[in-house]
Order: sequence, then C-alpha cells, then structure tokens
Amino acid sequence: MKKNIFTSLYLFFSTVLCLFSQEKNVYLKAGSFYDSEQNSILKNKVIQVKGNKIIGIGGAGLIPANAEVIDLTEYTVLPGLIDGHTHVLFDQSPQDDWAKHSIATLTLESEALRTLRGAKRARSYLDVGITSIKDLGNSGLFLDVALRNAINEGTAIGPRVFAAGPIMAAQGGQIYGVTHGHQDLVDIEYRVVKSPGDAINAVREHVNQGTDLVKICADNLPNRTRMTPEEIKAIVKTAHSYGLTVTAHSIGNESAWNAVQAGVDGIEHGFNLADSTLSLMAEKEVFLVPTENSRQYMDTYYALEGSSKEELKWLDGYMDNMKNRLMRARKKGVIIVAGSDNYTDIGVTRGTSSKDMLRTYFEAGMEPLEILQAATYHAAASLGKEKMIGVLKPGAMADIIAVKGDVKQDFVNTLNKIVFVMKDGEVYLRTTD
Repeated sequence: MKKNIFTSLYLFFSTVLCLFSQEKNVYLKAGSFYDSEQNSILKNKVIQVKGNKIIGIGGAGLIPANAEVIDLTEYTVLPGLIDGHTHVLFDQSPQDDWAKHSIATLTLESEALRTLRGAKRARSYLDVGITSIKDLGNSGLFLDVALRNAINEGTAIGPRVFAAGPIMAAQGGQIYGVTHGHQDLVDIEYRVVKSPGDAINAVREHVNQGTDLVKICADNLPNRTRMTPEEIKAIVKTAHSYGLTVTAHSIGNESAWNAVQAGVDGIEHGFNLADSTLSLMAEKEVFLVPTENSRQYMDTYYALEGSSKEELKWLDGYMDNMKNRLMRARKKGVIIVAGSDNYTDIGVTRGTSSKDMLRTYFEAGMEPLEILQAATYHAAASLGKEKMIGVLKPGAMADIIAVKGDVKQDFVNTLNKIVFVMKDGEVYLRTTD
C-alpha cells in the first residue's frame, strides 16, 4: 500500500514538474511584417514563439485552437533594433571636458557605482525598441562584460550586450593631457598596445575575459599617436583565429586606410574618409558605422553647453560634410551599420538619445527601409549574428518590436511610436490593448 502511495506521489509531482518545464507557444499576428534580410514589408504574417526563440513564420493557419495570441494586426512588426555603437558605462554633460571627466570617472567613481549606473542606462534601450547593443569600451576593465553577464543571468534588465572590453590603442589612448607620470590611469580605461607581439597578447587577454569582439583605436585624436599597420594586422589575425570580429575607431583617412588594409571588419565614425578608402571598404565588405547626430540633437547639445549662435556658424558646414560622406559611402556600396555613439546627457534617457541615429540617417537622405536594415540585419551581420538577432525567422531569438504608423511614409514619427517590445521571448512593453 505504501509503495503504491509513493508511486502515485512520484507520478503526480513528475507530471507537475513536466508541465511547468514545458515552454509555451505564443503567436504574434503582424499586420505588416518587416523582412530585414530581404529588406521588404510583407502583410499578414504570424510569428510563432516558443521560449526565447522564433520557431515558425506563416499565415493565420499557423495558429491552433485555444492558442495564446498577441494581436499586432494594426501595427508594423520588426526585429528588435540594434545600436551598433554604444558606451553605456560612460556619461558626461555637454559642459564637461572629455579628458578631465574621464579621469574623474576613473578616480572618483567606484567600479560598482559605475556598473550600476550603466545598468540603469542599459534598461532604457528596451523602452525604445533597441533590444541589442554593441558596447565599444570606455567601460573600465571589462565592466561591460560584467554588465552583459548580469543581464544574461537576469540580475539586471537590459538589451542584449555585445561587449568589446577595453579599447586597444596606441600610447595615451584618447585621454589627452595626461602627464607622463600618470599614464597608468590610461591603462584602467584602454589596453595600450606597444608592439605587434603585445597586440597578440592583448587579444588573448580579451578572449580570456570573454569579450564578444575587439575594438581598436586606429588613431587616438586629439592625441597624435596611432597604431601601426603591423600592430593592427597582428590584432586582426589573432582575433579572427578566435572567431572575434575587429572594428576600428578612425577619424583620419590615413588611419582608416591602414585599418582596412590590415583586415578589420568595420570602421567606426570615419568622419574624413576619402573616396579611395570607401571604395576599398566596399571591395573588402568592411562596414561603416556613421555616428553623426541630427541637427535637432546638435542644437540641444550646444544650447546646454552654452554656445551662442554666433559661435556655431561652423555647424552647417559640418552637417553638410557628414551628409556628403554618408551619401558617398552609400553610392560606393559600403555596408552601413546604425550606431549612435551617444554618451552625453542632454536631458533624455540613453535609449532615447541613441535613437536619434535613425532621424540622422533619414535627414541625410537614406531611405526608410535602408535605415531599418542598417539597424537590424546589417548590424547583426557586423557581429556575425545575422541568424540570431536583427531578423524575424525560425531559429532566431525572439527579439520583436511593433510600431504604430507607416514606416515608409512617416518614418521618424512611426519609429518613435513603439507599442510592443519583446526580448528573449519576454514582453517588456505592451501598449496595444
């Protein structure tokens, strides 16, 4: 008799555990559906999500009776957006001198406080539909890796983080004005590379700490130092052997040319790229992350900084030059990846600030679907993750958002009307009821 009772109890609890362990299916009905791989808008699609992955795309017939359905038929459904250039562990005001503020961050802000503040900024990306970010340094000694791990394990809430660790740079990094006796402070923020052999070891250090990619400073402006082609080649060869991509901060054209010749996968900023460098990038399929801001953002920034209109006569020319560079890159066939590089506090959340990149590209002349592809499929491909994120297809992660409006006819306003955000199969925002 006792044996039968124990057997029954075992079967009962086994059944309960089995029911709780089963991942449920959720079906999302999309009125409009953005296919980022083909760069087209489709109509009336159903997305089947199980756990944290998409397992099916089809028509209404995909939905079984009594299924859990999220009705998004009045909206456009997109893959979660990706910001391809962030610094969530760094923040400054428009009035701050960048170098002085960097030193203050390293010496007056504990790593714990810096990481917690970064976690708060990271959370704001989900609010605006950005479900993944490529975080590119200025984050101390692997604090970005720690934040990524905290988000992945559920300790913190935020987007999917792809962490680069400390930026690899030539002597001095980008923190200008540091005296010789205090260069050790630079080592807390940058991995200073001293030779091709040291460059190889720098990559090994990053691999050992679990970074997702490598970022280098091909030049260190306003510091005059820059990496040698031999050092960049050593980094690229070693990183690629470990399956990591390499992207290069480049302001000057010479440094960008050297980086592309050395085999980097991407160029960040590239403000002064010559046509010859853009042609080489297109030939080698090296992506470009343009990190300009809209005129609206710039006006807000300089108003907070305290500059007068008379002092900003140069701004029109700057904006025209950036637009020209972007259009030349586009014409040459360079792959564009969306990235904001916004780390200045202008009175809005970091996520809202980062989303300005979409307005910027639109005002510069890119087409709406072209911008969406830059912020989804191309951004994912730059990380080698185009089957995982930035796309709505079976096997991809369930990072899904919905917007209200017509993305082709009213791009900026529509992308600002986020009504639904799902990351990893979990709903973080839903205002569609």
